[in-house]
Amino acid sequence: MKTTKLGKTSLDIPNMALGIMRMDAKAPKHAAEAIKTAYENGVNFIDSADIYGGGKSEEVFGEALKLSNIKREDLFIQSKTGIVFGPAGKYGSRYEFTKKHILDGVDGILKRMGIDYLDSLVLHRPDAMMDLDGIKQAFDILQAKGKVRFFGVSNFNPAQFRMLQSVVSQPLMFDQLQFGLMHTGMIDFGFHTNMADDASINHDGSLLEFLRMNHVTLQAWSPFQYGNFEGTFINNPKFPELNRKLQEIGDKYNVGKNAIAAAWILRWPGQVQVIIGTMTPTHIADSAKGADIELTRQEWYDLYFAAGHDLP
Repeated sequence: MKTTKLGKTSLDIPNMALGIMRMDAKAPKHAAEAIKTAYENGVNFIDSADIYGGGKSEEVFGEALKLSNIKREDLFIQSKTGIVFGPAGKYGSRYEFTKKHILDGVDGILKRMGIDYLDSLVLHRPDAMMDLDGIKQAFDILQAKGKVRFFGVSNFNPAQFRMLQSVVSQPLMFDQLQFGLMHTGMIDFGFHTNMADDASINHDGSLLEFLRMNHVTLQAWSPFQYGNFEGTFINNPKFPELNRKLQEIGDKYNVGKNAIAAAWILRWPGQVQVIIGTMTPTHIADSAKGADIELTRQEWYDLYFAAGHDLP
C-alpha cells in the first residue's frame, strides 16, 4: 500500500481509508470482516462521523474492533463532528462548531467506539456561525487531555481554511472533499481558464491548488458516486463509455473498475487519500489495489474524457 504524508509532517498514512458510514447496517461479525480485510490490504486508516447511522456505525465499529483482534494502536482512527440532526433524524438541521458541541461530540465518539483517543478529529462541513475562539479552546483541551492527536476540516474553501488556521494552535492536516471522476469541478475550471463557458466557473476558490501549496492532505469522500448521492457510476448503464474505459484499463493492470477509479484520484500530484465506503470485503480488497497503480498521463486523460468531460 502506497502512502502519502500527513499534512506537513514526515508521518506516512495509507493512500486509502475505510469509511464506516454504512457500518450501522452490518452485524458486528460482518463489520469485523470488513475491518480485517481492509487491514490485511494495507488500509489501516478508519474514517467515521458521529452522525453515521445516528451513532450506530461507531457502536458497531467498537464491537467489531474487539472481534477483529486488531490492536487499536495499529489503526489510525478519525471521526468527524459538527452536523446536528433535526427532528425525527432529519439530516443537516444545523451545523455547530462551538466548544461544548465539539467536546461533547468527541466524548460521545470515544464512548461509542470504545477507545481512549482519536488519531484525528475533522470538523464536518463549515459552520457560517463557527465560534473561532470556542474551536481553539476545544482543540487545545482535546490535545492536552490526549483525546485527539491531529485535526482537520471537511468541505472548507481556502478562505474558511485560512480563517480557522489563523486562530487554532494546531496545524490543520486534512480537508475532506468529494473528488472523483464524476466530481471534477475543482479541476475543470483550471482547464477552462480564460473562457466563458460553465466549466470555467471557479466555485471553490482554486481549492486543489491551495491544498498543494500548503501541503494539506485531500481526503476524497464518496469517490465512486455521481450526482448528489444518486448512486455509483461503477457498472452503471448510465455511463457505458466510462465503464468500458475502466474495464479496458483494469484488464491491463489485472484489477477491477473500483481500483482504476481510485487510481485516477490518486494520480493527482498533491497529497491525497481515497476514502472507500463499501463494507463488502471483495470490493474493499479490489479498491485497495488502486493505491499501487500509477496510471499513465494518457490513461488519466482518457478516463477524464470517458466520464464526459472535455478540454477546450
